[in-house]
Amino acid sequence: MRRVQTIGEKPYVPIGVSNRHIHLKQEDLEILFGTGYQLTKWKDLQQPGQFAAKETVTIVGNKGELEHVRILGPVRNITQVEISRTDSFKLGVRAPIKESGNIAGTPGILLKGPCGELKITEGVIVAFRHIHVPPHFAEKFQLKDKDLVEVELGDERKTIFKNVLIRVSEKYVLEMHLDTDEANAAGVGNGDLGLIRKG
Repeated sequence: MRRVQTIGEKPYVPIGVSNRHIHLKQEDLEILFGTGYQLTKWKDLQQPGQFAAKETVTIVGNKGELEHVRILGPVRNITQVEISRTDSFKLGVRAPIKESGNIAGTPGILLKGPCGELKITEGVIVAFRHIHVPPHFAEKFQLKDKDLVEVELGDERKTIFKNVLIRVSEKYVLEMHLDTDEANAAGVGNGDLGLIRKG
């Protein structure tokens, strides 16, 4: 990952607070909800084609459980559970900080749905804080995929987050994803703005 040293101008990025959620592959969805089951869209998310489903599951760890954990659609090629550090403590699961999709060496957990239970052997992570960046924004502010930057955000509780991962794709709408722990610490919510400073 290349660290950005300087960025000209002042690139602002809207914040999206990401609560605990789960991505499922189709075969796991069917174990939990029944053969041939399809997710039901509840509401669209900021990123094109992504949505929060009406369906939820219960996550059961060594110490506790979390009910009504939202499934995000569409289905993916891997099953991945994204939680905060606070959730990790409650569940009794040592979830590492990882980039989404990189689940090698991560712990598993028990999932409960209305039609079945599933013990996954890996896939529980605390998501690496990151920014979805469309190419035109990346070009304007000299950002590249996998860069690490600093982002200043908040007002009364001004905070600087370091090691924020840049992800560039034509599929993305500009948005910085923080989990609930990070957003609460900085006193920010959905739609607030952060300022990319440097790496």
